[in-house]
Amino acid sequence: MRGWARKAVGYVGAVAVMLVAWELGSLAMGSPALPTPADGIGQFITQFPVLLPHFGYSTFRVVASILLALVFGAPMGLLLGRSERLDLIVGPLVFLNYPVPKAVFLPVFFILLGIGNTSIITLITLIVFFQILVTARDASRSLSASSIMSVRSLGASRWQVFTNVVVPGSMPEIFTALRISAGTAVAVLFFSETFAGSTGLGYYVFDAWGRVQYGEMFAGILAMALLGVVLYEVIEFAEARVCRWARAGR
Repeated sequence: MRGWARKAVGYVGAVAVMLVAWELGSLAMGSPALPTPADGIGQFITQFPVLLPHFGYSTFRVVASILLALVFGAPMGLLLGRSERLDLIVGPLVFLNYPVPKAVFLPVFFILLGIGNTSIITLITLIVFFQILVTARDASRSLSASSIMSVRSLGASRWQVFTNVVVPGSMPEIFTALRISAGTAVAVLFFSETFAGSTGLGYYVFDAWGRVQYGEMFAGILAMALLGVVLYEVIEFAEARVCRWARAGR
């Protein structure tokens, strides 16, 4: 069976298990706050025209944030991992700020940047940036010295070693960080959109909850879950294309 077919079968099985658990939970609770899967999915289909613009806003925010974090975090992490001098100077600043919960700065971003895309993207980017940077730094640092020296012995420059050994050798770990960061980004997106304006899936879910429209609320939850799955699969697809050699060795 091909890889995509196995994955499809796995997804079908997982969805079936979750639907059964959802149905049993709804029956056990007997509360409109937890509708049945049929009601939740029915509301998702009914509300799809309303959900679609919110889905677009949320997708733009989370994708822009992940790309910005990747563009700035990955190169910086790779450089820190290969340069002891640079890591000695910049490393303490990074690792002192890494454990700080960035979500607490959301009100500050709202004041400085306004309520909207800029503040939301800034917050998500800041959180994901550190996750990617730390992973890239550790990945580049853990590369075997023999692989570096073998290329250097052939007369490769520092830049050639960096582009042909360090970057490719660290890419699988960076993609792992991206997959983890996608889940984090969607969670932070929900948190920030509940406070920011009148667009996005987080706003939609929170607004439906405030109006006691639990069916609509679960429609928004399903849309946000779909966003997370799509992001994960896009990253998986990109990794399969960029890191063919790593996939072949698994």
